[in-house]
Amino acid sequence: MAGCLDHHPVTSGTHISSDRCTERGSLQNSELRLGSFAAIVPRLRAAGCVFAEEEARLLMADGASPADVAASVERRVAGYPLEHILGWAEFCGLRIELDAGVFVPRLRTELLVNEAAALLSTEFSGENRAGAGPPVVVDLCCGSGAAGVAIASQIPGLELHAADIDPAAVVCAQRNVAKVGGAVYKGDLYQALPPALKGKVSIITANAPYVPTAEIATMPREARDYEPMMSLDGGADGLDLHRRVAARAVEWLHADGFLLIETSVRQAGSTASIMTAAGLAVRTVRSDDLDGTVVIGRAD
Repeated sequence: MAGCLDHHPVTSGTHISSDRCTERGSLQNSELRLGSFAAIVPRLRAAGCVFAEEEARLLMADGASPADVAASVERRVAGYPLEHILGWAEFCGLRIELDAGVFVPRLRTELLVNEAAALLSTEFSGENRAGAGPPVVVDLCCGSGAAGVAIASQIPGLELHAADIDPAAVVCAQRNVAKVGGAVYKGDLYQALPPALKGKVSIITANAPYVPTAEIATMPREARDYEPMMSLDGGADGLDLHRRVAARAVEWLHADGFLLIETSVRQAGSTASIMTAAGLAVRTVRSDDLDGTVVIGRAD
């Protein structure tokens, strides 16, 4: 869960943003009803879809019939997220199943995955884990489960636990997590987790909502209208969930475990201060290529 949408094709692992992709109109053009690429592309482009050609190909490949394609195009120009129409999103090279109304994984969150995987490879590798069992990863605010699934795909053999308060997200995450092995729980942050995990977690990742409430109205329509508000709204300063996640992290992490929280460039300093106050040794990682920012805290 996170902030504004990315502006890249779905095949590069991001949500396609088009705040202007809201043109309405009947599908009276016979070429469009027949699923003509030449007719679909200008309709998507006129509606503000930046990657109209790529979207047209995806919609045409997904439709079982010309009528299905036409209906999908109509939904897209009305503002529905492309990933919800297709029923999947590409993330870290994986196809993540996605139900309507579930938060769409963003390109920037690949940084969270990459940093978690790097820590697991170095800090919790075989020679450092002698007799300790597999590393335990907890993905809070998991949404579709994309981050946890991607981490588990890169680091086989870990023990994955994911949690979300949204029932629709939990159902979706259960299907995705089943492919790599792991457990998904419904509940509010740590309250959802088995108490037996306390003090045993190697990595906690959290892509908690961090958009300030007053800024929700400025987000692209497909986010604010079609994604759950609980996955976007982070409270007055956007950091309500960051405070709650950080406050109990040390209780769940084992010695030298890590908490990773996705945030924005603007909020990174505040997120870092919150994590420092919670007893974590903090550093911030930024990727301009992914437009991602992650604050990493180590339990002392």
